Amino acid sequence: MSNGSSGPTPGFLVWRLANKWRVAVDRAVNPLGLTHAQYSLVASLHGMQRAGERPSQRQLADHTGLEALYVSKLARTLESAGLIERTRDPRDPRAMQLALTEQGQAVTRQAIAVVQELHQQLLEPLGGLDAPRTRAFTDELTTLLDAPLAPSAPNDQTTQGATP
Repeated sequence: MSNGSSGPTPGFLVWRLANKWRVAVDRAVNPLGLTHAQYSLVASLHGMQRAGERPSQRQLADHTGLEALYVSKLARTLESAGLIERTRDPRDPRAMQLALTEQGQAVTRQAIAVVQELHQQLLEPLGGLDAPRTRAFTDELTTLLDAPLAPSAPNDQTTQGATP
């Protein structure tokens, strides 16, 4: 909540919606042996592979917005489950390239179908996945995600005493 406002802040609403959707995706992909974070990684990897890429863990981290160390941990778990393979990048021996295994491709295709159905359900209040309101909502979210964050100064006088 913000000072002087009777309703929730946009930040609070985005946080609540993100948590609601994360929980819904977790529940939807759990029968396939995935978590929401693992789904985000394999679905992104699937899309990148379809575009002819074999991304490094760093590239996949940049693409998903996840921390590189977290992507590394997820990749090791998914490798142990037989869903992805990690190999040294021939151009950079410090980097690991990722690819879905055949099993990983099959599980990912199933997960994508389940999540697409879930998204249709979650977006029904806006008219569904292909509705004009959903496209406008997506455009607004993209605008916010594309806006750079300015680094905050630790003792900036303009932010002291303000609530988030």
